[in-house]
Amino acid sequence: MSGGDGANSYSANSLLQRRVLSMAKPVLVKNTEDMMMNLDFPSYIKVAELGCSSGQNSFLAISEIINTVNVLCQQLNQNPPEIDCCLNDLPENDFNTTFKFVPFFNKENEFTNKSSCFVYGAPGSFYSRLFSRNSLHFVHSSYALHFLSKVPEKHGNDKGSVFITSSSPQSTYKAYLNQFQNDFTMFLRLRSEEIVSNGRMVLTFIGRNTLNSDPLYRDCCHFWTLLSISLRDLVFEGHVSESKLDAFNMPFYDPNEQELEEVIRNEGSFEINDLETHVFDLGLSNNNEEDDYEAGQNEANCIRAVTEPMLVAHFGEDIIDILFDRYAHYVSKHTSCRNKTSVTLVVSLTTK
Repeated sequence: MSGGDGANSYSANSLLQRRVLSMAKPVLVKNTEDMMMNLDFPSYIKVAELGCSSGQNSFLAISEIINTVNVLCQQLNQNPPEIDCCLNDLPENDFNTTFKFVPFFNKENEFTNKSSCFVYGAPGSFYSRLFSRNSLHFVHSSYALHFLSKVPEKHGNDKGSVFITSSSPQSTYKAYLNQFQNDFTMFLRLRSEEIVSNGRMVLTFIGRNTLNSDPLYRDCCHFWTLLSISLRDLVFEGHVSESKLDAFNMPFYDPNEQELEEVIRNEGSFEINDLETHVFDLGLSNNNEEDDYEAGQNEANCIRAVTEPMLVAHFGEDIIDILFDRYAHYVSKHTSCRNKTSVTLVVSLTTK
């Protein structure tokens, strides 16, 4: 994710993530209440936000958890617990921008809640151990676990695209699926060691629907499809070498509901409480022709904020502005199109 708070930063371009958190709120609230009651209202709880990225959004889910705990304790005449709030992301994440919001978070919490809350950073990959055994009560992660620990190897003649396409060989799909299965299994196994018995997790993914049985199919307006087209333009114009493009793939996989459920059941440490499928919509495009340019720019800024560090590391920073100008152009041509391949998956889990 792009750090800082400038025009191209994640902090300034994370409207989609805020909308997704709002969508998942009922599941988050219900599982927070169930956790408190099943644990008989402990005097202390530890909450972790995994893949927090940077900016004010890092505190949205944690604030909702804290508010839910306090309202429930007030309703049932229980003393609110002290709460440790741990924000996790990779070490290179811009924690400094995030921690600038801690005073605002603390002030709001003091005004609305009775719980004492303490905010910590927990740098590291969530595909590794992050916390001591049996120390966590609630884990939340939103739009992070669809990113893989590494990119699977490309197979066959799968060139000119940063992700799976309809022309990809089945071996490419299987390689991505296998990587997701391995990564998510590891994630569940590690969290099962860190979360107390009857602790909870609420996880949100970009997934794909099952309306089309072909696992290779992606819509023409899929965000990685448009990024691939934009990069191919830069190859044609001489800004990027063909070999450079062929060597780049996104470390990303969008599981369907069945693939997600299968990994959870096979790993065996968690019970599934909720598994919901919601629409995926960047919410930035519309059918008003005069706003097509603005819609394209908004969506391009959103994707740029998520991908820029990866793209710069591989292609260099000189192409970034022209790449996302091109990306915005293609989005503006698809404003009447809706990405029907992608969905948002929300799953809540309880440790056995």
